[in-house]
Amino acid sequence: MDHAFLPGFASRKWLRAYPLDAMSDLLPPLALTLVVITRDAGADLAECLASAAFAAETIVVDSGSGDHTVEIARRSGARVIEQPWLGFGPQKNFAVAQAAHDWILCLDADERVSPELAAAIRAALAAPRHTAYTMPRRNRFLGRWLRHGEGYPDWNLRLFDRRHARWSEDVVHEHVLFDGKVGRLSGDLLHTSGDSLEAYLAKQNRYTTLQAEALFARGERFSAARLILSPIFRFLRFYVLRGGFLDGVAGLVHISIGCFNSFSKYAKLRALEQAKRGRSS
Repeated sequence: MDHAFLPGFASRKWLRAYPLDAMSDLLPPLALTLVVITRDAGADLAECLASAAFAAETIVVDSGSGDHTVEIARRSGARVIEQPWLGFGPQKNFAVAQAAHDWILCLDADERVSPELAAAIRAALAAPRHTAYTMPRRNRFLGRWLRHGEGYPDWNLRLFDRRHARWSEDVVHEHVLFDGKVGRLSGDLLHTSGDSLEAYLAKQNRYTTLQAEALFARGERFSAARLILSPIFRFLRFYVLRGGFLDGVAGLVHISIGCFNSFSKYAKLRALEQAKRGRSS
């Protein structure tokens, strides 16, 4: 990979924490396809792909990036497929279907595989005991790696045999549907969420809009009880019972935004219902 081409590649925090020597893997590549869906992910993509260089194939499905995402993906050795946006679940299923291998590792562009997780993936695929594996995701928020609450361990199922698993068709907050039991991997999936608070808030606003629209499409009705109680229960579960308060100000801001997301989702559902009634009156 041409590091000189990739903007800011050598100076990023993640590379200082996990230098290239530590990531070098002289073993044969795994019969595994790395899948990443992108749009304007040029600032993050190079590190994501480099962290999973053990995969024999890398596919990047891009939905109209206006930055250097596609060029960076190709320089990194990825096969790039351009596909208009279908929604998160459908877009990922489309990407998985293009893979040459049945074992799939799905990452977001702002995620990195730690060396410990890479070793765990290699060990698991040497003699698979399960058809899907979940991994602990550690979230970076406001410049701090969260260790409690919603921030860690944020278990995510990202490694699976596509013959026995697939993504749900949800347009947001998609998840993997699978047959059989799920194995657990050690080593962290590193997620650099929220380094820019403005960008993080904008993304959460988009997500809650999509969630409300999905609820509305399924025929779910607004409930004042959910509007009030959902944020409260979320705060108690993650900030109190799971120790989110131990992550200081970053932990407090993280759970506060999460609780507001719960509130916003149902408030937007209410607005959609009112708009429908207004059109039908």
